[in-house]
Amino acid sequence: MTKRLIPLFIILSILLIGVAVFLVPRVREEAGVTPPETVYNRSGEAGGTEKPCPNDHPEWRQAQEIDGVRIEESLACEPDNPYDVAAAVKGTNNVSMATLMQTHLAQDALTLSDDLDGDGDPDIIRIKLEVVELNGATPDGNFPINTFDIAPGIRPGLWVYAPKSRGMALKNFNSTQANPLLRAPSPVIRVEQGDRVYVTLENTHYLPHTIHLHGVDHPWMTADGKDNDGVEEHAVFPGQIHTYEIRPRHAGTMLYHCHVQTAQHYLMGLNGLFVVEENRPNNWVQTFNVGAGQVRHPSVAVREKFNSEYDLFYQSLDKQLSQIVQDSNDPRLISKRMSREYNMTRSSENYFMLNGRSFPYTVRDGLVLASGDERIKLRVANAQRSSIALHIHGHKPTAIAYDGVDQPEGLQVTRDVIEIAPAQRVDLSLNTANDGLHSYGPGLWMFHDHVLTGTTTDGMEPGGNMAILAYKGLLDEQGMPKGHDELLDEIFDKNYYAKTQALFAKEEFAQLLGDAGSIEPDMIRLILFGLSAGLAVGLLLVVAIAVKRKSIQ
Repeated sequence: MTKRLIPLFIILSILLIGVAVFLVPRVREEAGVTPPETVYNRSGEAGGTEKPCPNDHPEWRQAQEIDGVRIEESLACEPDNPYDVAAAVKGTNNVSMATLMQTHLAQDALTLSDDLDGDGDPDIIRIKLEVVELNGATPDGNFPINTFDIAPGIRPGLWVYAPKSRGMALKNFNSTQANPLLRAPSPVIRVEQGDRVYVTLENTHYLPHTIHLHGVDHPWMTADGKDNDGVEEHAVFPGQIHTYEIRPRHAGTMLYHCHVQTAQHYLMGLNGLFVVEENRPNNWVQTFNVGAGQVRHPSVAVREKFNSEYDLFYQSLDKQLSQIVQDSNDPRLISKRMSREYNMTRSSENYFMLNGRSFPYTVRDGLVLASGDERIKLRVANAQRSSIALHIHGHKPTAIAYDGVDQPEGLQVTRDVIEIAPAQRVDLSLNTANDGLHSYGPGLWMFHDHVLTGTTTDGMEPGGNMAILAYKGLLDEQGMPKGHDELLDEIFDKNYYAKTQALFAKEEFAQLLGDAGSIEPDMIRLILFGLSAGLAVGLLLVVAIAVKRKSIQ
């Protein structure tokens, strides 16, 4: 070895020592797993385009009677399971086993009993809820589990309350998709004014939670002196069970939500509508409206004044917060990142949903269906972090109640933009009389949040909470709007929301509005790169040859 090589070897030795110091094992290592791909981003993958309507259960759309429960027609592409509706009306203890087996409900998910006032309907209502994680991490692989797509290729992590269920959380053994009972939003809960209601949280989740009955008439403590307000100091920890007791005296549209780490848990999706219906004889209400949307068995009081009823539940998600449950399945890490590292004051709203879906999926199961000269009741709730400016094209609805309190006729306001603050509820009366004020006539009328971010999905528009008020003659046999095939083909492509395709590159406009193509390289830069790279390789070869000759000598 020559004296000239000694300094080189010393430098290499110092570098190796530095690498060894960097790689020295530590007593404690930071835990973590590789996050799953929750946003579709591979434009070359087969299957990017979906069928606008899978048409899985066309038999669910028709009006029918199950176990004596009258279930109204639903023309939407993806209507609610009518067997779920029947069990939600009669209770899981009062329907046939054949009906119950067509649902995923546990036998004690909803038990109805004791007609205390003798008016023909049950007055003791026992409801059991669980907390379910959708699109979360799994130790079995680098993919989300219990998947629930809010839009083509979009799977944010979120939590929901769900009726106590039985069987698999997945649709089948060959799927990672959640069964239809496990979905956003949390189910609308309906009870009757004066009922004795027992809402039990069986916390099978890995973090503590509560149920706070927001706006619902309830005592501060239960009959045996336990917490009845669902606040943080009385959290229901994993594996624990707690029952909240109410006997609501005031009817109206209310909320329920988790009050543990409220800002985070609320924005993760733990919230839902809680409706107290007016007391009427023989009033078997639809206790659960799974997925919200059309109420296929309206209460007696609603049927007295309206032709149909819809629950419209608006939510937003922060993808940074949602990602936390996808980065790890260790509850210690999730708790740390969500409670101590995540800063709510720096949060953003990336996904805007109506009844658990974003456009275009809102066209599948978020339609409001109308005919001429009808009155439709819309119960609207804002579970977003931001305010909503609800605008229904071609119509001016009338606000008849705020936060569960009916407005006197002189204070009812008819307008085409309805402002709804966070956590606020508004009951709307939608009149379809074609008089130029309440309605402009039949059509496929869009309705959406007029706060501009509300119609986007992670910045892509159209998206978010856009939906359609559809007059029945303008839907095809699968419940999809006629004359929109070209648009639906484009937006039901996962590449659209992955932002991997040009939006307006059609036919003669492809060259003008498509993605910019390749350009000629900078030849001078290319030549200089070749010369410098070649010189470097040549010098290395000269050094190698010289060292070899020296060793032979």
